[in-house]
Amino acid sequence: MAAPEPAAWRAYERHDYATAAKLYAEDARKGDRLAQFNYAMMLFRAEANETERGEAVRWLRRAADAGLMQAQYNMGLLYENGRAVRKSLTEATTWFERAAEQGHTDAQVSAATQYFLGRGAPRDYAKAAYWYREAANGGDVGAQYILASMYEKGDGVAKDLRIAIYWYTRAAQQGDAVALVKARALAREHEAEPR
Repeated sequence: MAAPEPAAWRAYERHDYATAAKLYAEDARKGDRLAQFNYAMMLFRAEANETERGEAVRWLRRAADAGLMQAQYNMGLLYENGRAVRKSLTEATTWFERAAEQGHTDAQVSAATQYFLGRGAPRDYAKAAYWYREAANGGDVGAQYILASMYEKGDGVAKDLRIAIYWYTRAAQQGDAVALVKARALAREHEAEPR
């Protein structure tokens, strides 16, 4: 039997934002990291009557510091875009990696991209490949395509057309038409190679 939904969530679903915000704030003050996150999101969306600047960031940071991976990812986005905090690609990378280490697929893609581009982190194709692989294993079609390309070219990984074909095929199975073309072309090329 599923646990009953918290009163704050039921209020939010009824669009009773005042009650939801009050209840989330109460639970947030008690250290509930999910309530901290939900309260922060309500503050960011202006669904709560909070006038003190910085409250949303403060609650989001508390949830992130408490290990809530979605809050960590959102902190990365704030720093990446300079929204409500001073823009810092280095801070963004730190938060993306914290969430990525817990299996947050979007954070894995973001961390990989930071290393791939050398944005907020030193350019490191091996680390980029690691995080793209994690996201690809999690089903992210973009990561599957990029990882295939990395194996095709030997960027950060040993060049391996077999593995490139595998990842292009996985992306194609999710509807990426370009990946299908790449997989077929590489398969023909791979077959033509002398053994």
